Amino acid sequence: MDEPTIGLHPRDNQILLKALGRLSDLGNTLVVVEHDEDTIRRADHIIDIGPGAGKRGGHVVAEGTVADLALRPDSVTGRFLSTPLIHPLQPRREMLDDAPRLRVLAATLHNLQQVTVDVPLHRLVAVTGVSGSGKSTLARDVLLANMAQAVPLRKAPAHWIGCAGIEGHEQVDRVLEVDQTPIGKTPRSCPATYIGFWDAIRKLFADTLESRARGYAANRFSFNTGEGRCPGCEGQGMRTIAMSFLPDVKVLCDQCHGQRFNPETLGVSWRGKSIGDVLAMEVDEAAPFFAAMPAIGHPLKLMQDVGLGYLTLGQPSPTLSGGEAQRMKLVSELVKVRDEVGRRGQKAPHTLYVLDEPTVGLHMADVERLIRVLHRLVAGGHSVVVIEHDLDVIAEADWVVDLGPDGGTAGGAVVVGGTPEAVVAAGSHTGVALRPVLARGT
Repeated sequence: MDEPTIGLHPRDNQILLKALGRLSDLGNTLVVVEHDEDTIRRADHIIDIGPGAGKRGGHVVAEGTVADLALRPDSVTGRFLSTPLIHPLQPRREMLDDAPRLRVLAATLHNLQQVTVDVPLHRLVAVTGVSGSGKSTLARDVLLANMAQAVPLRKAPAHWIGCAGIEGHEQVDRVLEVDQTPIGKTPRSCPATYIGFWDAIRKLFADTLESRARGYAANRFSFNTGEGRCPGCEGQGMRTIAMSFLPDVKVLCDQCHGQRFNPETLGVSWRGKSIGDVLAMEVDEAAPFFAAMPAIGHPLKLMQDVGLGYLTLGQPSPTLSGGEAQRMKLVSELVKVRDEVGRRGQKAPHTLYVLDEPTVGLHMADVERLIRVLHRLVAGGHSVVVIEHDLDVIAEADWVVDLGPDGGTAGGAVVVGGTPEAVVAAGSHTGVALRPVLARGT
């Protein structure tokens, strides 16, 4: 099974784990690919792959029990199992009576039962509840959908979707859903072009003495158009061979060998690297290489912060996983925040970000990095709403909207709205699961 706990509340996880245990007790063998802490701890035997991601992985770092993994210093999984996160990682942002907020009025879409609820602004807000309790309906189908039409209009829309209205919508300047859909469909799209620092790199090469002597401008170093790209693969680095009755096959270009440019363009170097060499650099190598150029170095540092240091600058976007694509989008947003502040000399336009289970497919180490990025967005003056089952993310929220009490027709109501500690005190299904997580530091 490949990550069977995806989309499951911790309560439902326990039901699943009991079912898996019964299958094992009946003499069957279960192999489960998983990031969920409870599932890992319940396993009879763990195989930990790593030590890193991408080219830095692919090795068996450790195997055995949780205790065996904890004894291996190169096992990131073992380290997080033996020393889990202690919450909160930073002080919670207070929710005062007069604090800015959105108020969703009488939401009735799907199984929502006349839900009126406050969503604090300039905070990290988690929408929680068991599977089928109405989380996505409230956060995406009601809040996001209505804000997406109200914010551009700068007034209430003619028709509210699934609710009587949303008070306070005029306080938000921009609305964005950060999901795990691909960031590009062609091999020409890559981290450097998506985040936007490739233009600065091309300008660096165009400003070299060698380029000036040859009359090369910045467009010479584009692999999308122009005379500089490889004519054999047209700047893709790969060639597609059509197979009559089989899927097409992609092979490395036999002219540029994956470097995307023709020999004349590759003959220009900057600090000993050709433009093709730069595309092949990993983020962790490129960050110190371009550290003196903030327009390039800052986005690269952000990519390291979200755990994408193993990607190459020219990695084709279609090869990125959903989690990698989502973190790329978060980096892009952080870059925009910084650029906006630089241009205006003031805070960037207030953006409401909505994320639906961003921890899907993420290791515990990557979850920690994601949490820190979400906090950075809020610290930049924005509002973040996260639909989530992951207890580490919920424990970091400034405010939790817990739906339930159960799923389907037995759900659709707000069980509690408050801090994670208030959710624990309320004793809901989420509160019961969250109690030991918040108690780690005591």
